[in-house]
Amino acid sequence: MEIRKPNDSEYKKILSLTPQALFEGTLGEAKPSNEKAKRLIEPVLQKGGYYLIATDGDHLIGWILIGAGKDPFTEKIYGFIYELFVLEEFRGKGIAKQLIKTGIEHLKQDGYSEVRLRVYAGNRAIKLYETLGFKHKTITMSMDI
Repeated sequence: MEIRKPNDSEYKKILSLTPQALFEGTLGEAKPSNEKAKRLIEPVLQKGGYYLIATDGDHLIGWILIGAGKDPFTEKIYGFIYELFVLEEFRGKGIAKQLIKTGIEHLKQDGYSEVRLRVYAGNRAIKLYETLGFKHKTITMSMDI
């Protein structure tokens, strides 16, 4: 497995799979179109965010989207993991863990001293994030009315 920045055709493949990644990441709550997914991602990329992909030979097997985030209360700038996705047939092999570790290393090299991410309650990835040292920072609560 190799982890690196994607080329143009790999980037297009990521964009075609991003609606699925967002659907799964939100536990089925979000069902974005390709256009909506692109509108969500483009601002991150325009502000210097970037993808790192995991490949096996010529096959894309997963990716992480990283960049900057800003705390709305303290104005602190930090590294942020915007998206993490591994294709279903490659899950359970430690690829997500490697993508996160490599993403964190890139964020360190980019000068960040903290990394944050957002995850839906109930997402299986929470356990992975916790084993890597992530702790709850804020909690968003919801109530149907």
